[in-house]
Amino acid sequence: MARIEPFTVSNKLLDQPEHLQKQAQQDGYLYFKGLIDSDSIQNLRRYFLEICHKHSWAQGGDTLMDGIRTGGPFMEGDEGYWPVLDEFQSLESFHAFAHHPAILDMCDKLFGEKTLVHPRNIGRIMFPENTKYTTPAHQDFIHIRGTEETFTAWIPLGDCPTNLGGLTVLVGSHRFGIYPVKPAFGAGGLGIDTEPLEADGLHWVSGDYEIGDAMFFHSHAVHKALPNQTSDKIRLSVDYRYQGCSQPVTEGSLLPHFNRMPWDEIYKGWKSKKYQYYWNDFELNRV
Repeated sequence: MARIEPFTVSNKLLDQPEHLQKQAQQDGYLYFKGLIDSDSIQNLRRYFLEICHKHSWAQGGDTLMDGIRTGGPFMEGDEGYWPVLDEFQSLESFHAFAHHPAILDMCDKLFGEKTLVHPRNIGRIMFPENTKYTTPAHQDFIHIRGTEETFTAWIPLGDCPTNLGGLTVLVGSHRFGIYPVKPAFGAGGLGIDTEPLEADGLHWVSGDYEIGDAMFFHSHAVHKALPNQTSDKIRLSVDYRYQGCSQPVTEGSLLPHFNRMPWDEIYKGWKSKKYQYYWNDFELNRV
């Protein structure tokens, strides 16, 4: 059996940048309790669930915010998935949330310089009764490239107890480079055999996420989702990626997720230009 331990909470390091960086270098992840205000998360959750309800994926009305599924399960790649994903991608609030001040403040301290927010943002919808397609153990770097010192933020849009399918990280796995991959079901389509790593003494961290909690992990850190074992609840979460602005970045990280629509189309109807093409304000090292 793989060893699973509770998260190490890093809130006390938010005012100690050197210790924050050391913790990230040691474990490959940083977990924060209540980092983000609940109103911001609830607002984005509502937008996501309204789209799901519109497409008959979730109940509406008084139970909308409960995230009770009415259809599915659906998964990335299904023909019926794309209209929902496209509407997610067009939400101004979805992209603005990636720039939440509490996130950027932490990242600036972690990187020791101004943070570049990758615009390739990802919204996740995980259905119950679909454990076969639970996101497998993998590393993000093979999908991102650029600098290895890119960190992904995984943020559930609401409380996420273990049985709803939170994220778990293999502590210290970021220190040993890139592992061989194999085809796998679930998001990304590639997985890693973690049994040898577990046999070498590496362990997983897991637990119940509460609204406002956020997990950040290194691009080499092995991580996976837990299965959604509820009978009727959709798990909603977002993936955002961050790096120091002086570090190399690939053109792919500056494109929309799946690149199904150009930015001009995504930006139609937005009320502000603040988060449109903002990365062009940086002198980026594009690779």
